[in-house]
Amino acid sequence: MPSLSRNLPGWERLLRLAIAATLAGLAVLGLTTGWATVAVLAAAAGTAITALAGFCPACAMVGRRPQRRAP
Repeated sequence: MPSLSRNLPGWERLLRLAIAATLAGLAVLGLTTGWATVAVLAAAAGTAITALAGFCPACAMVGRRPQRRAP
């Protein structure tokens, strides 16, 4: 099984975690109802998983690679 190399920079991982927390907060506070709550929680979970893993499958499909820092 191939290993998943990180393709998300640190700042983007933090941003994704903040977005996931915001989406989860919307659902928990009851600002969404019905199927919208399920969709928002699913989006929050997916965003949090990619942030924690540091790997985004959609970014990998389009060939995105993290930029290397200049020496």
